[in-house]
Amino acid sequence: MTRPADAPDTLTLIRPDDWHLHVRDGAALEAVVPHSARQMGRALIMPNLRPPVTTAQQAMAYRERILAAVPAGETFEPVMSLYLTDKLPPEEIALAAKAGVRALKLYPAGATTNSDAGVTDIRHTYKTLEAMQKHGLLLLIHGEVTDPAIDLFDREAVFIDRVMIPLRRDFPELKIVFEHLTTKEGADYVRDAGPFTAATITAHHLLYNRNAIFTGGIRPHYYCLPVLKREIHRLALVDAATSGSARFFLGTDSAPHAAQLKEHAFGCAGCYTASTAIELYAEAFDSVGQLDKLEGFASFHGPDFYALPRNTDTITLKREAWTVPETVPYGDAVLKPLRGGDTLNWKLV
Repeated sequence: MTRPADAPDTLTLIRPDDWHLHVRDGAALEAVVPHSARQMGRALIMPNLRPPVTTAQQAMAYRERILAAVPAGETFEPVMSLYLTDKLPPEEIALAAKAGVRALKLYPAGATTNSDAGVTDIRHTYKTLEAMQKHGLLLLIHGEVTDPAIDLFDREAVFIDRVMIPLRRDFPELKIVFEHLTTKEGADYVRDAGPFTAATITAHHLLYNRNAIFTGGIRPHYYCLPVLKREIHRLALVDAATSGSARFFLGTDSAPHAAQLKEHAFGCAGCYTASTAIELYAEAFDSVGQLDKLEGFASFHGPDFYALPRNTDTITLKREAWTVPETVPYGDAVLKPLRGGDTLNWKLV
């Protein structure tokens, strides 16, 4: 796309938040938290550790470990979630709300990394969902069915019919975030679902279709779940993200894996984008001449949906070509960020 003549060379935004982030634990956590803290004011932390974070006490202990990894001088708030299981007791929801936990994450069992403890049937969780609706906790959904008879590329659309529509009918006032949206069907559903439904969209799903995984050979660092889809779906996501609708907001789903576990016969799913997240989103919005919509998507819609105050400080991006490092340290291993070794045209000042 040709750059518009009036396209800005700098862009100042209220500091964004990341409403879907994996930081792992231990040495891995210490390596990646500084990347997010440099860019984001807050991040919604995913609970799919081994073992999963299923109690308020575990969530608060995890929060302290994350805060300990924030570099001096940075202000970064981890927003905590619990891992929803078939057997998570409703009584835990009141404790979670009191502790400041904001959400529970629904992983269909077997859908993605560390999801083996996930939900096998949404009806098993209804008592817990009733408690969540009562106490105002959000439900975050990995929106894919795991039925082996359903094609990998159709699992989000089928999930809407089988799970989302009945769930929305049974819990009309439960706030639900359809995370890492990947399809036109998903974007259309969220747009029309009403004020209690929203969605996060990743930078990699805005920038790439499924061809990226196979260009010049298998490219494992573009492999994620939900997997990248056809170009028609990417374009629908770009339209949704840049529409100005408050139903859509930033969630990177940045998922760190050691490089040797990505470049493997059974390579892990996940793209690492935390170190360049806002630059990647700027590239996506700039590609369609919609940079003026980035602040709402990145900085306003998320906290508004979570009923949290917007950040008040700012960040500035400059239009400047620079090369993303090919690797970054990751405990005793290395990470390979998405676009490592390539040029980005926006840089956080």
